[in-house]
Amino acid sequence: MNESLQGTLAVETLTTDELTYRLSQQSLLAEFASFALQSRDLDAVLQRATELCSAGLRTPYAKILCYRPEQNDLLMVAGVGWEEGSVGNAALGADLASPAGFAYHTRQSVLSNHLEHEERFRTPELLRRHNIRRAINVLIEYGDGPERFGVMEVDSPDAGMFDTSDAHFLAGFAALLGIAIERQHKDRLLAQALEHQSLLTREMSHRVKNSLAVVSSLLRIQARGGVSDEVRKALDDAGSRVATVAQVHDHLWRGEMVGEVDLVGFLRDLCRNLEGAGPGHPISCEGPSPLQMSADRAIPLGLFVNETITNAMKYAYPEGQHGPISVKVDADHERVTVSVSDQGNGFPPDFDFEAARESLGLKIVNSFARQLEAELKIEPRANPGCRFTVSFARSASVAH
Repeated sequence: MNESLQGTLAVETLTTDELTYRLSQQSLLAEFASFALQSRDLDAVLQRATELCSAGLRTPYAKILCYRPEQNDLLMVAGVGWEEGSVGNAALGADLASPAGFAYHTRQSVLSNHLEHEERFRTPELLRRHNIRRAINVLIEYGDGPERFGVMEVDSPDAGMFDTSDAHFLAGFAALLGIAIERQHKDRLLAQALEHQSLLTREMSHRVKNSLAVVSSLLRIQARGGVSDEVRKALDDAGSRVATVAQVHDHLWRGEMVGEVDLVGFLRDLCRNLEGAGPGHPISCEGPSPLQMSADRAIPLGLFVNETITNAMKYAYPEGQHGPISVKVDADHERVTVSVSDQGNGFPPDFDFEAARESLGLKIVNSFARQLEAELKIEPRANPGCRFTVSFARSASVAH
């Protein structure tokens, strides 16, 4: 084979090797882009970046350094190839005499192929211990500022040459890391804002609850001094309704989910309070818990239960007698059903239901059912007693 042909084949071989090398880098960069965009774990993203950069530049060492302003150094937060315990502990100088420090402060990539003869920078002790001969440092920045996070560095103990294409490959990883870091930064700010909003909402509910409790107490005090039974009853009923709304707000500020209450937990507490106000009437409450519900739905539902239990305590049983009252909650994926029943005599056979609908008690019950956009069912003789039931869609809005 003549010398000219041998030279041509050598050039073609080198070109093919170079092409394979660059295509491998592009494939690794694409793989990392997919991983970085899907993962919300920044530590995992940083570590994966070092692994893929090490593979893409065919070197055993890579690391990501995060700048610490208090110490004015660069802490290794991810890496491959380094001695055990380096990640999270090893730190490099961030001054201009350090390759990583120079890249950080000047925002310029630093390519050093002969560290043993390097006159621009000192070689960090960590690199000396691992016999590093060449390195690339690129800045990692994020945000609109942009803000500087730190430096990405790839190191090799082998003789050879990194070139500008290798630096561009590393810069591509740094750009993707900047996006991941910015996303985590914004996620943290959003979480802080939501936590602040949650605290404000809980504080507001706590204050509303306390204010309503005061109003309820005042109404009941006035009821005791009422000039007639009718006035006393009206004030006492009003106090009971205000106390029910206060209880919703009590559950709001204590609950885990802002703006929502565990419906069954709330109704059980409501039943206990009403049972204490009307001794002799044991009140039970059954249903799946937790059953989360927004406050604007829990309030009319609580008032519905309060109204029907109060009516049952007053009218379900003959005068001087007491009996049980039951609240039952059923729920599936589509609907919630709440019923209040007693074991009294029920309504008399000749009871004029149409005329009774104009009474204040039934007007109130109907009003709460309309707010819930619920189906209201009244069974005047449920054998035994009477049963009031509301059923509504879980996704329904509340009418105002």
